[in-house]
Amino acid sequence: MSGPERRAWVAQVMGLPVSVHLRGPLVRTPEVEERVARVLAELRAADAVFSTWRPESVLGRLRGAPPGPAATADPLVREVVGLCETARARTDGWFDARRLPLPLGGTGYDPSGLVKGWAVERAARHLTDLADHDLCLNAGGDVLLRTAPGRPRWRIGIEDPDRPERMLDVVERAGGAVATSGTARRGAHITDPRAGRPAEALRSVTVVGPDLLWADVYATAAVARGADAPDWLATLDGYAALLVDTAGRARATPGWPGRATVSSP
Repeated sequence: MSGPERRAWVAQVMGLPVSVHLRGPLVRTPEVEERVARVLAELRAADAVFSTWRPESVLGRLRGAPPGPAATADPLVREVVGLCETARARTDGWFDARRLPLPLGGTGYDPSGLVKGWAVERAARHLTDLADHDLCLNAGGDVLLRTAPGRPRWRIGIEDPDRPERMLDVVERAGGAVATSGTARRGAHITDPRAGRPAEALRSVTVVGPDLLWADVYATAAVARGADAPDWLATLDGYAALLVDTAGRARATPGWPGRATVSSP
């Protein structure tokens, strides 16, 4: 018996490939086409505000200065600034949007490590009330999932950071999020906020959990934290992780849904 019809849309948004995969009876209809267009438009709008790669964006014009009253008059900017402060508190300062190297030069305020997951979750709301449809929204490796009752789970491959053509593990998820941070694609671009230099102890960290925003934040904070990240990640209720160190050793925290070995406590 064949399953529901599937369709995928792919676009370059926020400087990375974004794909929207849907399974369900209406994937060929103009209504669904319009909803997917709204998802991509909202991601482009977020990029126009928050990108630190674009000098004409709201944050680009600030040139690394923390958003002041004029910028935070925009409720979206105010929301992101508040979330970054919450993230700093939740991660004991290992996620810190302040004093980061900026892509256009210098150091300053850069909330990019939070914005992508936040923007994807916001944009996905255009698809949440599509009854009897499954969703897999993948933004450069950060994945948001939803599956209708009785449908097969999505299978998400976890890339080996040293051999991108090889899958390190595969997780099956009916819903929630999968987020990966590391050095494989962009080099050592995550900063250790305490040492003020690139974090290099871990090659990649993949976090699964209920919310993409926090899975993404926790993955970034874990890379910044380095060697003791597995112990810290194991304390996060509802989240689990797979980590790869610079020697290529893979370790998983308790609750990891794949086949990788759980690290010793």
